This record gives sequence, C-alpha cells and structure tokens, in this order.
Amino acid sequence: MGRLSGFKYREVVKKLRTFGFVFDRSGTGSHEIWRQLNTGRKITLPHHPGDMKEGTLHAILREAGIEVDAFLNA
Repeated sequence: MGRLSGFKYREVVKKLRTFGFVFDRSGTGSHEIWRQLNTGRKITLPHHPGDMKEGTLHAILREAGIEVDAFLNA
C-alpha cells in the first residue's frame, strides 16, 4: 500500500477544499466537476463508496497541480 491509499471521498474533498476547490457541477454518472476559484482549474472527482484507488487519486492530484506531500500534510 502506498501513501495515497485508503482515502475515502469525504477525506479527499476536505483536503481539496483547503486548496481552494469547490463543487462546480455534476458530471456523467457518479462523477463531479470541481473548480479552483483563483485559477479556474477543473478536476473530475469520482463519488464512489469505499476507498479511492491510489492511481486515481494520484491522477486527480496531478490534474489539480497539487504535490503529493502537500496533499498529505493538508
């Protein structure tokens, strides 16, 4: 298990909010579009039960421009 494993949707949302992301709109299926207000950057966030896959979370952080260490320390 890596450093990004074991995060649930609610935990990820709480940390993303500290970086200025807010819910923008619903996406297709059980996905949501979140936007960073100061940069306008958009990310797609899956809203699934259970733990988020480590690779998925890593891709979301890359799309958001957030370093893994910064995310873990938020």
